[in-house]
Amino acid sequence: MKQSILFKVFGSIAVLGAAASIAGLGTFASFTSSTSASQSISSGTVSIALGASGPANRLSVAASNLVPGDTVQRAVDLTSSSSDALGSVSLQTSGAPSNALITDPNGLQVKIDKCTNAWTESGTAPAYTYTCGGTTTSILATTAVGGTASLAGLAALSSGSSTDHLLVTLTLSSSAGNSLQGLSTAITYAFNGTQRAATSK
Repeated sequence: MKQSILFKVFGSIAVLGAAASIAGLGTFASFTSSTSASQSISSGTVSIALGASGPANRLSVAASNLVPGDTVQRAVDLTSSSSDALGSVSLQTSGAPSNALITDPNGLQVKIDKCTNAWTESGTAPAYTYTCGGTTTSILATTAVGGTASLAGLAALSSGSSTDHLLVTLTLSSSAGNSLQGLSTAITYAFNGTQRAATSK
């Protein structure tokens, strides 16, 4: 009986001691200091587009009955509303279906020139011809359709918002052989803009 009472007494003392110890922890103060800053951050945009229609975009106008040496000229405006200069712009051309007009080295070829002003359009659709009332620059030298090539000298490469007046000339090689007779394909022109190189801001 006495032993039981002793255990209860000692147990009560232990509980009270622990409670006093915990309560004592909350009585100590500590020195603190804090500071903060706020910084505004926004990401840039890469945005290019082709002219809507008419002389600003004739790429969708079809051409037929080409023979070796024939050319197809189509004007198109390439606009950039990017927040900064672009690192590169490339053109990817493809044909569907893919046949000898695309795969033959003597098939379709493409080149692109730029005018400092909008191109002056002449001729009757679809046989358009164009003259430049300003300065002409080669953007893409003659290359076979069916690949990807970088475009040089575009305004979009040196400024954020810009418009480039382009003339796309498609040619059926004068060396095209009889195997290219009677073929047809739909050419897709895909312009791809890429951000400039990363830098310290």
